[in-house]
Amino acid sequence: MAKKEESPLSRVPRAVRVASLLSEGEELSGDDQGDEDEDDHAYEGVPNGGWHTSSLSLSLPSTIAAPHPMDGLPGGSTPVTPVIKAGWLDKNPPQGSYIYQKRWVRLDADHLRYFDSNKDAYSKRFISVACISRVAAIGDQKFEVITNNRTFAFRAESDVERKEWMQALQQAMAEQRARARLSSAYLLGVPGSEQPDRAGSLELRGFKNKLYVAVVGDKVQLYKNLEEYHLGIGITFIDMSVGNVKEVDRRSFDLTTPYRIFSFSADSELEKEQWLEAMQGAVAEALSTSEVAERIWAAVPNRFCADCGAPQPDWASINLCVVICKRCAGEHRGLGAGVSKVRSLKMDRKVWTETLIEALCAAVTTTDLAETQALLGCGAGISCFSGDPEAPTPLALAEQAGQTLQMEFLRNNRTTEVPRLDSMKPLEKHYSVILPTVSHSGFLYKTASAGKLLQDRRAREEFSRRWCVLSDGVLSYYENERAVTPNGEIRASEIVCLAVPLPDTHGFEHTFEVYTEGERLYLFGLESMEQAHEWVKCIAKAFVPPLAEDLLARDFERLGRLPYKAGLSLQRAQEGWFSLSGSELRAVFPEGPCEEPLQLRKLQELSIQGDSENQVLVLVERRRTLYIQGERRLDFMGWLGAIQKAAASMGDTLSEQQLGDSDIPVIVYRCVDYITQCGLTSEGIYRKCGQTSKTQRLLESLRQDARSVHLKEGEQHVDDVSSALKRFLRDLPDGLFTRAQRLAWLEASEIEDEEEKVSRYRELLVRLPPVNRATVKALVSHLYCVQCFSDTNQMNVHNLAIVFGPTLFQTDGQDYKAGRVVEDLINHYVVVFSVDEEELRKQREEITAIVKMRVAGTASGTQHAGDFICTVYLEEKKAETEQHVKIPASMTAEELTLEILDRRNVGIREKDYWTCFEVNEREEAERPLHFAEKVLPILHGLGTDSHLVVKKHQAMEAMLLYLASRVSDTKHGMMKFREDRSLLGLGLPSGGFHDRYFILNSSCLRLYKEVRSHRPEKEWPVKSLKVYLGVKKKLRPPTCWGFTVVHETEKHEKQQWYLCCDTQMELREWFATFLFVQHDGLVWPSEPSRVSRAVPEVRLGSVSLIPLRGSENEMRRSVAAFTADPLSLLRNV
Repeated sequence: MAKKEESPLSRVPRAVRVASLLSEGEELSGDDQGDEDEDDHAYEGVPNGGWHTSSLSLSLPSTIAAPHPMDGLPGGSTPVTPVIKAGWLDKNPPQGSYIYQKRWVRLDADHLRYFDSNKDAYSKRFISVACISRVAAIGDQKFEVITNNRTFAFRAESDVERKEWMQALQQAMAEQRARARLSSAYLLGVPGSEQPDRAGSLELRGFKNKLYVAVVGDKVQLYKNLEEYHLGIGITFIDMSVGNVKEVDRRSFDLTTPYRIFSFSADSELEKEQWLEAMQGAVAEALSTSEVAERIWAAVPNRFCADCGAPQPDWASINLCVVICKRCAGEHRGLGAGVSKVRSLKMDRKVWTETLIEALCAAVTTTDLAETQALLGCGAGISCFSGDPEAPTPLALAEQAGQTLQMEFLRNNRTTEVPRLDSMKPLEKHYSVILPTVSHSGFLYKTASAGKLLQDRRAREEFSRRWCVLSDGVLSYYENERAVTPNGEIRASEIVCLAVPLPDTHGFEHTFEVYTEGERLYLFGLESMEQAHEWVKCIAKAFVPPLAEDLLARDFERLGRLPYKAGLSLQRAQEGWFSLSGSELRAVFPEGPCEEPLQLRKLQELSIQGDSENQVLVLVERRRTLYIQGERRLDFMGWLGAIQKAAASMGDTLSEQQLGDSDIPVIVYRCVDYITQCGLTSEGIYRKCGQTSKTQRLLESLRQDARSVHLKEGEQHVDDVSSALKRFLRDLPDGLFTRAQRLAWLEASEIEDEEEKVSRYRELLVRLPPVNRATVKALVSHLYCVQCFSDTNQMNVHNLAIVFGPTLFQTDGQDYKAGRVVEDLINHYVVVFSVDEEELRKQREEITAIVKMRVAGTASGTQHAGDFICTVYLEEKKAETEQHVKIPASMTAEELTLEILDRRNVGIREKDYWTCFEVNEREEAERPLHFAEKVLPILHGLGTDSHLVVKKHQAMEAMLLYLASRVSDTKHGMMKFREDRSLLGLGLPSGGFHDRYFILNSSCLRLYKEVRSHRPEKEWPVKSLKVYLGVKKKLRPPTCWGFTVVHETEKHEKQQWYLCCDTQMELREWFATFLFVQHDGLVWPSEPSRVSRAVPEVRLGSVSLIPLRGSENEMRRSVAAFTADPLSLLRNV
């Protein structure tokens, strides 16, 4: 049974399967008789990215509850419902089909759910246990789950397993009914359910019909319709502990989870606001817990707000030890953290230590802690000298006496200043917030202030000795310690950045830089490291608010505040606090705890966007994107240089390189990926050496910043790249196998028993550092693919071992044991590295695709070396639809389309048009490639967020009809226009769409401010424009019929703008005219062979193959009909 369970799990990698909520090619229909397997539909949303071996795992037996993708995630007021039983079952649709489909089924106390695989985050269907009327056996290991009007048939592997499932279901039903008798849930219409906070119909992108959505507690439930909601039979539910909600436009909003983006649309703007409020409440509910609140409410005085007396207050001031309601918490927060540190009883779970809970409860019931509070409120200093050298402070005295509650209270009031009554102001504003004061004094050496970054070394003679005093938030510097009037001063409130250069950067051993809002830089120096560190610490405390005090716990190279945009709030910039330490960038945002540090050497993207006046630093790490704006040029340029330096390789060892998600150095990944794409069939790959000068230049650029190096065919030869990789591995100071373990690896190769030797290799592999271990696996996996082409490249396992043995073990080639280790690792690749079937299947598919293309190319006499291999999808981006295609330089978009359709045996019929599209997921736009357009240049320009997909061009027929009927070759009219002068709306003070008049002719596109204007404001050559269908939602386009236009200048600078039309037909007319003038009137190929490759109707897996449209004769008939009655053919367009 375990073997059978591996099959469905091994078909699809986890990184892809979690993106699929429901089956591919399945649609929701209004037919109540259709089974859920027929009325499901694939969601649209953000793709899950590429396939990673680390996300794969072997299947689990059906008797074991496999961990769910959403289990174990942080947050959630409701604990994860324990799984009663989980495993693989065959499911039969109710129409009586004999074709069973394997489903991963999970039963908990509330729901019976089934999924495509045990890696899916969201179910295909769920059935409320309270709605199940009975469970019955029907023979042949089958059983039925019967509800009021639906019957679900399942088949187990054996009678024993069926019995286990039936018993588990019956027990869950009995327990559910016992609970229901004690509640009033049956009064709600849905047995066993809670009263929803909001319920109703919403449009969900990817579904034809509206879904019925219910927000219940901390979950959002999706149903096909209202009837199924009352029956308790739904599609899936979304745990809001991992969800976030954001507004998209006037009627739309997105619910974002780590696995999927759900795009909803309401009927009105008011209804959308109500849904947003309900879902945001569900997020708060999911992230809250009542455990702390209930313990604190156990003390009767704590059941009411200390300020206004409201019942059940769920907030507290942890330094004042009072419980307050939500409204009063807002007032306390306005006083600042120096007066009242406000925390939630339900959401800030990490704050509530056992001692703090006891202190808050004891504050209203005991005398000793209340006396301590009273003394502090009367003005007692929290850090005053106690008179006892052994316990100099009140906190030390409390610790000496074992007073844990007083210790907790004093610890939370370290940075608290006593509120003062100001008689000159109204009573409602009697608090005067005083930030903690820091005092320090001593001699510092200072240079003259500068208005630009210090690029050169400042000599010792350029420093002047000054007496400096830091007091009351002002750093003053005097001629000497006796001077009364300062030479100058720097207010702490004006400091925006504090930087600590490396020792011996300037004339003094230790220096630090202070940047101010006035775009001035002050350089100070000292010989003593301790004194310099103390000054840096005191200045940092003086200008960093309590909000960001966590950043001071560690040493830093740079600390300060910067405007930023992050997460789902990109509408306006906020000010955050940042510290740079090594290759970690830590951030504290105004509303939230300290963020997880960004690992700069693991960034997926580090780029600078915008012009010189409005620069934006973009940092992308996995699922996080951070935009740092250059509001002040001086300190921003300092941050930019420091971050770029920290993100680069720090040294020569593997762990100091720029790393990818799987801890593989980017330099290794770049070289291996390029050779896999362009050099697997190159004779003597890795044995032949590249040109020394080119190899050295390439290696230097890779070592400096491998992330920014993009290897392209024609610019780098495969032998140069392979030589660079070998040189990099040979030059590693500690070697790939490390000096400490190198001898053990060589000795293991002499073990005669193969099983014992492989076992020893596995032991040694575990001992390697994580980066080394990941690199060894990636490299051996690559060499395993290379030797599969040994009949062409002449590099079998033995030859590869001869080359890489001395390279990896850094020997002179005389020791045969080094080569034997490499040879053993390649031969036993699957066992040594625990490669599962799914990972191996992926590699074999890629190899098979390359072999087929090589054979096909040999028959046609084409050149193979250097051809580009890419992934192209059929109809949509899914693992099931991907095809590995070798792209020669001469291949056109039409040839690529036919190649994909031939591989999948898709027949081309009349009345439809298959086209290859370039899809840009980041811009939310797509461009149908012209049939004669060369594919290879497009692939070289594709970013990581773009891909190619072959699908039907739904608007082509309407565009051809329009082109056939129009009189003139030009097009003119009004459109909404917006120019993209920055990234994602950053730094655009007056962004928005404006009405402009456009004229498009055979040579150029002209923009006029209005119809009556005689001189165009802008003019672009039409041949240099790329037109994409769609406008990204973040720009809030006024209509849904828009396109994105990209213009590349002669200097290869790209300009981008957006156009919106009032109707769909108007959009098609403009787009058709663009195609017509750019390609000299040839929009679609006229050869009959393009549309006459008809085959009998088939069905490929679950992808429907629909008849296609468009023969030449049919087009002529359509044009004739259009001339007679133009509206007759456009009514259904």
